[in-house]
Amino acid sequence: MSVVENYSRIQEEIGKIAIAIGRDPGKIRIIAVSKTFDAPTVQEAIDAGVRVFGENKVQEAKIKIPLLKGDFSFHMVGHLQTNKVRDAVKLFDAIHSIDRIDTALKVDIEAGRIAKKQKILVQVNASREDSKSGVAPGDLMDLVRKILDLENLELIGLMTMAPFTDEEHPVRSAFRETRRLLDRINKSFGLTLGELSMGMSSDYRIAVEEGATMLRIGTAIFGSRNIE
Repeated sequence: MSVVENYSRIQEEIGKIAIAIGRDPGKIRIIAVSKTFDAPTVQEAIDAGVRVFGENKVQEAKIKIPLLKGDFSFHMVGHLQTNKVRDAVKLFDAIHSIDRIDTALKVDIEAGRIAKKQKILVQVNASREDSKSGVAPGDLMDLVRKILDLENLELIGLMTMAPFTDEEHPVRSAFRETRRLLDRINKSFGLTLGELSMGMSSDYRIAVEEGATMLRIGTAIFGSRNIE
């Protein structure tokens, strides 16, 4: 199947799952993760109506995005190095991977430099795996408190990565805890944050059932990656 056919099939499937559990499909967005795929492949998706893309590396996005035309936006979904923040703020509508205050401070400075209100999500390590990035759940509230004091950032929600496993329970547990943490943030700070960036190609169905509003889907849309 083509990229467009894969995207449409997944979008239809997500809609059916959402309706079955009483969710509004219109409140669930697919972030088409285009890392390692070239500009013509992404342009084909844009021309077919795909609007939101995700990239993991700033340098790759910096080369690819200027070659694209049309109505689209990009989200940074990979780990953000502080020395790449200036470019990231210029390139990305939202950054999903803020997990340290020093990174948040740098993003705030660079956003202020170009008079931008940068949308961000805090990445939380809900699975508590040493191999994964993300703030520990116990440190989340303190990080959020500090971020809310930064005037050039707009915190819109949380992001997490589930454990890489075929077992459903740990995956569902990670997503469920992330949703509960967002509820706790809203209650503690009097906020109404609504974005939950959860679920990838292997587990997006579970993510929809657990409240995800952003699904970071790459392989299931674009096919096997060109490993660098």
